[in-house]
Amino acid sequence: MKLSIERAALLRAVARAQSVVERRNTIPILANVLIEAEGDEIKFRATDLDIEVVDNAPAKVERAGSSTVNAVTFHEIVRKLPDGALVSLTDDGASGRLNVEAGRSSFALATLPRQDFPVMATSEYDSTFTAPAPVLRRLFDKSKFAISTEETRYYLNGVYMHVADAEGRQVLRCVATDGHRLARIDAELPEGAEGMPGVIVPRKAVGELRKLLEDDEMKIEVSVSETKIRFATPEITLTSKVIDGTFPDYSRVIPQGNSRKLEVDASDFARAVDRVATVSSERSRAVKMQLDEDRLILSVNAPDAGNAEEELVVAYADEKLEIGFNAKYLLEIASQVDRENAVFLFNSSGDPTLMREGDDTSAVYVVMPMRV
Repeated sequence: MKLSIERAALLRAVARAQSVVERRNTIPILANVLIEAEGDEIKFRATDLDIEVVDNAPAKVERAGSSTVNAVTFHEIVRKLPDGALVSLTDDGASGRLNVEAGRSSFALATLPRQDFPVMATSEYDSTFTAPAPVLRRLFDKSKFAISTEETRYYLNGVYMHVADAEGRQVLRCVATDGHRLARIDAELPEGAEGMPGVIVPRKAVGELRKLLEDDEMKIEVSVSETKIRFATPEITLTSKVIDGTFPDYSRVIPQGNSRKLEVDASDFARAVDRVATVSSERSRAVKMQLDEDRLILSVNAPDAGNAEEELVVAYADEKLEIGFNAKYLLEIASQVDRENAVFLFNSSGDPTLMREGDDTSAVYVVMPMRV
């Protein structure tokens, strides 16, 4: 294998590929990135056996071939090369070394046999559709904060992506919950997604997917089967196994009859919660909300550190209410609001609270109260 490639294109491709590599590996080959050169492009493939990323970059290939090299070391070398450098990669297949040259710098990196590198088996996908990057970004960005980190409830360790009915029409929906808070986000159903099986996209795949969705003009091809999901652009393909489990019936925990309505400026509310929570060393400390006519008092009482209180002018016309929430959960939910106003719907101090963005019902959040 022999090729030359611009440092910027190489760095971009290697950075995206190596991010899926686990830093602690019991299988040496999984620490490597597979480099495949053919025609006028080079492919970088990395996997942790659950996720596989394949990134393409344009290159001048003199001799086709392939090699595997430590992903982290290779990325660090490329990152430290000077801007604008032309990088030459050579592997004669006999020395067990990949030679990296740029200007006056040269490196000889240890390689492992290409045939040892595990390539994720191709899957027959039940459904394939195309969606704009901003639509997928919104679905996953607004739901991922509620993913559970509890390994015993593994079926909550991802975002449940499925087709659902909303007000008499079908939508593409993402849901995540950890039992304390829940996010349910809807988008227009893309053409071709109607028969898509519901799948739980793992937390790590959701994080990696975010790197594909930066370009607002990009269209993403999504392919879904019962066991895998694939997101593809012309440059990069991300394939992930889905979580083998049944996502719970989340509709049962979304309250329907909450009638006490609070409307508040979302950014003012988030900043006020952040300020009063400062006196507590534990971010999980309950923030108490005291609601009266057009008035909200946020307070924290931390006996070991002190207490704090802040008053906000709000739109509230129902009977008085005192309710407590985990400060971290309130901040995370408030930070999802893109519109000016956040609307909270309460029932009582012991029941789940519903939150949405103004009158928009396509993004709905539920948070469980705490005893204060």
